[in-house]
Amino acid sequence: MSFALVLSTAPTTPALTADLVAAAAAAAGLPADAARWLFPEVAAELAADAAIDLAAVRAALGNAPIDANLVETEGRRKRLLVADMESTLIENEMLDDLAAEIGIGPQIAAITEKSMRGEVDFAQSVRERVALLTDLPLSIMETCAARIRVMPGAKSLVATMTAHGARCVIATGGFGYFAHPVADDLGCHEVHCNHLEIAADGARLTGRLIDPIFDRAAKRHTLEGAAADLGIPLSATMAVGDGANDLDMLSVAGFGVAFRAKPIVAAAAKLALSHSDLTGLLFLQGYTASDITRD
Repeated sequence: MSFALVLSTAPTTPALTADLVAAAAAAAGLPADAARWLFPEVAAELAADAAIDLAAVRAALGNAPIDANLVETEGRRKRLLVADMESTLIENEMLDDLAAEIGIGPQIAAITEKSMRGEVDFAQSVRERVALLTDLPLSIMETCAARIRVMPGAKSLVATMTAHGARCVIATGGFGYFAHPVADDLGCHEVHCNHLEIAADGARLTGRLIDPIFDRAAKRHTLEGAAADLGIPLSATMAVGDGANDLDMLSVAGFGVAFRAKPIVAAAAKLALSHSDLTGLLFLQGYTASDITRD
């Protein structure tokens, strides 16, 4: 079995130097001169014939904003991406944004944080938060939708994987009102999400969700179902997310990536990106700068 030790950071703040690559190589017991640069100053990889001590590599990198991950090279380029949306494909947490707009930010943020850390059942927490939005005018939804900020690297990630034949799917505990426009903007093929109930007058929320709730189990089922539809094994899939409700899909994906994640998620996931933007998912698959479709 062969592996690649992948070192990466964000293209907007290139920080990977030859010295850092050499330090990582020495900690891994690998020859530094064998490094392959995927993107100058941003990403490089070193071939390995056996698993290595990632903790030692990360220690050798010190406080440098560099992610270090070990991936198997067989079947490295994935044919299915299933991505969380909020704090993953976009920078926003939309419920928190809505709450801030109407002055109940602390109440909703506290429930969100407990849910993301896995301290509260997701279905329970999302119902509690949505109930606090009873009678919220849709005009405020529109205001917050206009403020969505796409995560750096998201468009390049989706465009590059799509150009190489992969299917890209959003699986979010967030709401279709926001998720469908994001999917259209990024070029994703499918959206699976929750849906807010709108009052009969068509102008405000009822404070309820339309069943069934799309939760962590549903995210995993989405990944498994999409893989089955494509006729590919789970080893040919990649999942990415930041919260506890992503753990199930991360655990079964070929590459399960915790992206700027809560500690419980980063500790459990096979792969983790804390410094890279979403192009880091491309470097894990061995894509080079010349392969990437730019944002």
